[in-house]
Amino acid sequence: QVQLVESGGGLVQAGGSLRLSCAASGIILRLKTMAWYRQAPGKQREWVADIFAGSSRTNYRDSVKGRFTISRDNTKNTVYLQMNSLKPEDTAVYYCNVSPYPAQWGQGTQVTVSS
Repeated sequence: QVQLVESGGGLVQAGGSLRLSCAASGIILRLKTMAWYRQAPGKQREWVADIFAGSSRTNYRDSVKGRFTISRDNTKNTVYLQMNSLKPEDTAVYYCNVSPYPAQWGQGTQVTVSS
């Protein structure tokens, strides 16, 4: 059974940084394309970034390019999202999951950016 546990969120001022972690069990992350998603209040969940299976190739939505970095530690079976220069519009619950066919969603981690 796949289990994904996100952590690292919090309250930060605009311009600040956070590093999110996604620890996985029941799945070998390096063999999967993994993605970060987010869901802001009253909005649909949206894709943020992904890192491709078996490589370090990454892809980002335009609004986070140059500010967010997705990475993977194969020894820890964990995916990260380094978020710099945060903006209030980045406020959301952040989730990680397999792409393009997601497993069961975790609880997510709340990121709140104050202006």
